[in-house]
Amino acid sequence: MTAAQLVVVADTVHTLDPARPHAQAVAIADGRITAVGDRADVGSWRGKDTEVVDLGAATVTPGLVDGHVHPVMGLVLTAGIDLSAVRTRGELVGALRAGVADAGTDVRGGAWVRGWGLDPNAFEGAPITHEPLVAALGPDALVHITLFDAHSALVSPRALELAGITGPREFRSGASVVVADGRPTGHLLELEAVDLVGDLLPSEAPEQRRRRFRDLLQSMAAVGLVGANAMDFEGDSAELVQAVAQEEAGLPIRLRFAPFVMPQHGRDHLDHVVDLQRSAGRRWAVDGAKFMVDGTIDGGTAWLEEADTHGESTAPFWPDPAEYTAAVEFLTARGVPTVTHAIGDAGIRHVLRTVAGLSTRTGPVVPHRIEHIETLPDDLVEEFARLDVTASMQPTHCTHFTKADHSDNWSRRLGKVRADRAFRTRDLRDAGARLALGSDWPVAPFDPRAVIADARLRRTAGRVEEEPVLPGQALTALMALEGYTTHAATAAGLGDRAGTVRAGARADLAAFGLDPLRADPDEFAQSPVHLTVVDGSVVHRA
Repeated sequence: MTAAQLVVVADTVHTLDPARPHAQAVAIADGRITAVGDRADVGSWRGKDTEVVDLGAATVTPGLVDGHVHPVMGLVLTAGIDLSAVRTRGELVGALRAGVADAGTDVRGGAWVRGWGLDPNAFEGAPITHEPLVAALGPDALVHITLFDAHSALVSPRALELAGITGPREFRSGASVVVADGRPTGHLLELEAVDLVGDLLPSEAPEQRRRRFRDLLQSMAAVGLVGANAMDFEGDSAELVQAVAQEEAGLPIRLRFAPFVMPQHGRDHLDHVVDLQRSAGRRWAVDGAKFMVDGTIDGGTAWLEEADTHGESTAPFWPDPAEYTAAVEFLTARGVPTVTHAIGDAGIRHVLRTVAGLSTRTGPVVPHRIEHIETLPDDLVEEFARLDVTASMQPTHCTHFTKADHSDNWSRRLGKVRADRAFRTRDLRDAGARLALGSDWPVAPFDPRAVIADARLRRTAGRVEEEPVLPGQALTALMALEGYTTHAATAAGLGDRAGTVRAGARADLAAFGLDPLRADPDEFAQSPVHLTVVDGSVVHRA
């Protein structure tokens, strides 16, 4: 055997390889794992230039892969004041005033005030309007706040005026300008409406944007992530990724991009998405296409089989769902795997029917995916395994934004019956479905330790006082780890070369101070991350 370039040693290595589940040492050369064994084997792997990293009592696992993030779009979505901790309208007023004071923003001089992460529950059941923005900063301030779901925004009266928004608008997608008594409230639902004001925001300097992108990816590597499925590739994504990838350090983690396909896009855009599948570089590639068949339950833009308690969420994001089906068929015939955001029961049902009816059964090697899957009827649970559709879900959407007593906005809108069939991770696994886990950053934090913990606890890690939300849907420790490793790999068509620690597999590893399969989940959420290895290179060392 060729001498190893890197050897990683630890008391525990969970390989997730059924042929050898446990080990203590891993040899790596040229980006691949060349051998897996015990401490006694290390001597035979060493050469004069071999680096041996002995982590002692640590636990090594396959590197973790986030199933759903927005690393490029997220740079815009997280600009300004972090409002994710705001819980009331009064706190929103205070946070805006404090943020403006801390940043020295010249509100009267026409500078934009931006914020992100605002939870609609902060409005305490009242309509979402720009009233707190005016109370905080005055009627002439330019304010743009991205709500926590990244599907909606709240803007000030002056921002509406600047964008020429004086009433409702017609959109090709399911977007809308919310009005009350004929006047815009400042609440903009879905991307076409959000962009009316978003397009007016000042651009970030290219070097600062590259720095923030680098820092973001490095922060992901520092918590054990070796890759992410990026629901991105809009705007300057290609230029940004290529610029950072060509730097000496390169991209610290792998990125697998899926550009958007929207209702307003025609055949030319579909051809463009097919062409983009040839785009790739070191540690990044375009591999798929991202659809949205509905919006969000909190915003009343999901696609439900029966209206929510506000009489909303009855329409698909695509005005003609048959056009969505035709677009999926077109891309499937050309080997492009599809990823579809479907939150409501009607939306999920339509995507599954679309996959079931595809005439091109040869299809892409990579399975089709459905993202989020928030309220799922019993009769659809087994369809995921039958149709070989990946369920891509984010446990922290449940634990951060809903409550066991259904007092939150999401649950109140759905009502008890539909809220009781929410985020059915365990039912899907028990039915044999492939379950990829992730964060949907910046909607929720990307730290996989907390996501894995929440998937097991069905409450927020570290908050023992919280009542679990539908605890019967809790995953086992192994299931949660598989959601970031073996299931993530097979979801990307990489089950033969990634997601496990075995000879011939990608040399992507994560090393934790605590064992994710044995440690208390609350404690594992705080576990030190000693080492992250991507493609055989150490990208994070504690």
